[in-house]
Amino acid sequence: MPPSPSSHPAVAKYAEHINPAFVKLLGAFGYGRVFVRAKGTTLWDHEGREYLDFLAGFGAHNLGHNHPKLRAHMATFLADDVPNLVHVGPPVHAAELAAELARRAGPLTMCLFSCTGAEAVEAALKLARAATGRKTLVYCKNGYHGLNLGTLSTSGIPRMRELFEPLLPACQEVPFGDLDALDEALGKTRAAAFLVEPIQAEGGMIVPPKGYLRAAQELCRKRGALLLLDEVQTGLGRTGSLFACEAEGFFPDVLVLGKALGGGMVPISATLTTKDLCQRAFGTAERFDLHGSTYAGNAFACRTAGAILAILNEEGLVRASREKGERMLHALRDRIGKHPLVREVRGRGLFAGIELGPTEKGGLLHRALPGLVEAVSRRIFGQWLSVRLLEHGIVAQPASQQWNVLKLEPPLTVTDAEIDRVVDRIGALLDEYRDVAPIVRDATERLGKQFAGGWRFG
Repeated sequence: MPPSPSSHPAVAKYAEHINPAFVKLLGAFGYGRVFVRAKGTTLWDHEGREYLDFLAGFGAHNLGHNHPKLRAHMATFLADDVPNLVHVGPPVHAAELAAELARRAGPLTMCLFSCTGAEAVEAALKLARAATGRKTLVYCKNGYHGLNLGTLSTSGIPRMRELFEPLLPACQEVPFGDLDALDEALGKTRAAAFLVEPIQAEGGMIVPPKGYLRAAQELCRKRGALLLLDEVQTGLGRTGSLFACEAEGFFPDVLVLGKALGGGMVPISATLTTKDLCQRAFGTAERFDLHGSTYAGNAFACRTAGAILAILNEEGLVRASREKGERMLHALRDRIGKHPLVREVRGRGLFAGIELGPTEKGGLLHRALPGLVEAVSRRIFGQWLSVRLLEHGIVAQPASQQWNVLKLEPPLTVTDAEIDRVVDRIGALLDEYRDVAPIVRDATERLGKQFAGGWRFG
């Protein structure tokens, strides 16, 4: 049985002072744990239980937790009398990190620093409008770019948007992966930019058709718009190349990085673009200060990010992501690909999704009540499987906006044995169920106690 959500004093304080609804959900899903120690791919909770981390801070911990080389770099910095924030001269460490990023990002040699992925996406949106003189921003259905007002305006998830409407004007949605719809939108609106993820992570781990991103870039250039590529979650080795766009042999007009750039240790993000676009947007005395924030480009974060880039290279972790990711995807498809409750295994590198739900082989309940089964699948299956995995010492989560898709994104330092353990456990758990009815019963019993009268499917 999962531990009581009140078994650690921090839980009550968090509920009292930060987010009580979140704590209630954690209790409903069996997450009454507080994690107090982390090393490599391993987490420990407050009662001493050990877990294999296949979430990695939603991709922030590409180096794993508390990488010894990274900690040593951070400790060295803290031992020196280095000014962390200086706003009256060029910061040394920001300049050094920008040069390192530019060396890796082809034609994108200019860098705007922020503290979060959402801030870096907003910087990209501002840059696009300022550089083109146009207003319309095109984005994808089910795309997710953050929770700030500007990023919500260009995120295609209605539940996240509705409470805060009206959002920014002149934002146009198109289907992900549909080049004809994109071309039409770019042409009709004289768009400033098209904002897109290489893989829709929170939208369900959706991989677009091969060549989609490069073709989108060509359409944008034909129409005078910019391609803004949100690699906050896919960047820095996650998909088997340093940047996901490299798999299609091109760089966008603007590349957004976050999460792994700070290694799960410091808040830092970056918006990379060309000298020409940066000049057009912010390159005059009247415009030079139209983007920035107090802690953006602080020395500690920049020095840490520089060390992360070096470690990725020294330890061959991008290549490891590609090779181990292929192993993980092949193993998942071999083990569960034909299971009657698995619709698809998809992904790239160490970034995989398992779409759960009855296939055409589904049982009696699916045939009798297909609407109910589909609703339960969308809202429950991925979270149900993540809870079962947690009970066996494995941390994973579903895509935040598609709960029928379980995401697997371990640190890039993961071993073959750890991959095999997770694949075997997922297979063993699914082998206990060949029909949807027992899962529906199990899930609704768990959730019903917490949300009696207030939970709805669909």
